[in-house]
Amino acid sequence: MDYNLAALKVFSSHLNNAKETITQQSQPAFTLSGILFQRVWLQGILVSTPTTDSSGRCFLDDGTGVVELQLLGDFLSFSWEKGMYVMVVGLYCVQKGGLPLIKVHKIVDLSPSPDRESMWYLEVIEVFKLFYQPLFEE
Repeated sequence: MDYNLAALKVFSSHLNNAKETITQQSQPAFTLSGILFQRVWLQGILVSTPTTDSSGRCFLDDGTGVVELQLLGDFLSFSWEKGMYVMVVGLYCVQKGGLPLIKVHKIVDLSPSPDRESMWYLEVIEVFKLFYQPLFEE
């Protein structure tokens, strides 16, 4: 994974437009209207709890769609509950015939934070207007 590439702040619906590409280091990556990325940053509600096997799979709904999460390592030892509002950052993967998959390398429970969901929508909109939109218009 190339950590020089930013983790894009996106809604899950944005991932429908991502196109697979190969970087100069021959690592798989994606482009979203010309922006190269491998990792994404999402927030939403856990609509299932992680599986008890080593795959640690669960689902997150951000209000625009659902993505599958894969929790690994220490994240499996936390008590994740359906209905928690979480922030996740991780490697974006495409599954044939399935939902987008995020291999999580950071997850934080934001459930106690007031106005967390409305603030997230404003953040993504602001990032789009400040950074992504100018690239789209070139």
